[in-house]
Amino acid sequence: MIENIRLSFQGIWSHRMRSFLAMLGIIIGIASIISIVSTIQGTNEQIKQNLVGSGNNVVRVQIYQDDYLYEVSWNGLPAGFTPISDTTFTDLQTIPGADAVSIYNRRSDYGNAIYYKDSQLQGCEVFGITPDYFTTIGYNVRRGRGFVPKDFDDFRQVMIIDNTVAQSLFYGDDPIGKTVEYLSTAYVIVGVVEESREFEPVINSVDDYYTYNQNSMAGKVFIPKVNWPVPFAYDEPEEVAIRCATTDDMSFVGNEAADILNGTKQNETISYKAENLLQKAKELQDLSNATNQQLIWIASISLLVGGIGVMNIMLVTVTERTREIGLKKAIGAKKGRIRGQFLTEAAVLTSIGGVFGVGAGIGMAQLISQVTETPVSINIPSIGLSVAFSIAIGVIFGILPAIKAANLNPIDALRHE
Repeated sequence: MIENIRLSFQGIWSHRMRSFLAMLGIIIGIASIISIVSTIQGTNEQIKQNLVGSGNNVVRVQIYQDDYLYEVSWNGLPAGFTPISDTTFTDLQTIPGADAVSIYNRRSDYGNAIYYKDSQLQGCEVFGITPDYFTTIGYNVRRGRGFVPKDFDDFRQVMIIDNTVAQSLFYGDDPIGKTVEYLSTAYVIVGVVEESREFEPVINSVDDYYTYNQNSMAGKVFIPKVNWPVPFAYDEPEEVAIRCATTDDMSFVGNEAADILNGTKQNETISYKAENLLQKAKELQDLSNATNQQLIWIASISLLVGGIGVMNIMLVTVTERTREIGLKKAIGAKKGRIRGQFLTEAAVLTSIGGVFGVGAGIGMAQLISQVTETPVSINIPSIGLSVAFSIAIGVIFGILPAIKAANLNPIDALRHE
């Protein structure tokens, strides 16, 4: 085998231009497939990041009516829902893959404004939270402070806002210590928060905007959960935020939490559901893959053309080396030895083309990323598979020339001019 490989490299090097032209179809085919697969992987990862976020792995379990998020602000209190009990909360914490669980109240309040002096801000999302909420969802306090135990113990009328509210209501002034009014109740701003890992979806089109940027709220404000009955009603339905160990755990954890919570309510038409962002990401990925699979099949045609080119070159090589084959058979070389030599040369030829194709494919993927701003993700298994596939092409398309060489009559071969 080693001797066959050495002879293969020698023969390829002796006809460098011809060998390169024979490999060109393999190089183009492998490069096309790797660049397409890398783009598919990068696009899929972008879709997943756009929907799920940059790694906080938080799934929310909220109340839905049919397929629509139930808004207490518009529809009133749903019948059959009770506050989440300590037993249910413990059950949620013991779900495999759940690292942290936090219960909160929420309202999307378009109708009521937050007032500061002569300014007002409508459309905020209002949350009543527990002390561990910011840790669970991955928010950091950037200015001021977070809620402290005394805020909950003494029922202090304090509020924390996000950057959107801070900029919209205070126009660049420091909001800490300022008093605002919401639903006839005065609150003192004690902190400003933002997500720990700020992530913005990659928006390349109007469709991307409507797919990924569906939140039209004017910002978020937070008050201690114990004070929720002051602006709103007692015993409003609660929602749950769960931080999962990994992104892949989110679907399972969300569904398990929804099942637990639905076991405690008495309502047939309204129920708890988890935001299944991973499922939505998968649907978008499947749609993208269906289109890109067609491109892979088209790119594979060049591999077929490359294989035919290799067969043609190997047939020419057999013709050129007819006297050599006849001499080897005359001194006792078996058919298997002759076949092995030409199959090895075909496999070496296409494997070299496969290696060059891998390099060209990686370079092409990076170029596509730079020109179109499409993310790419180099897939190591696909690289190994591509090289193995190129070797297989060499073996498959080298069989006919190898058989022809092995079946040559030694006397006729020695007489060949």
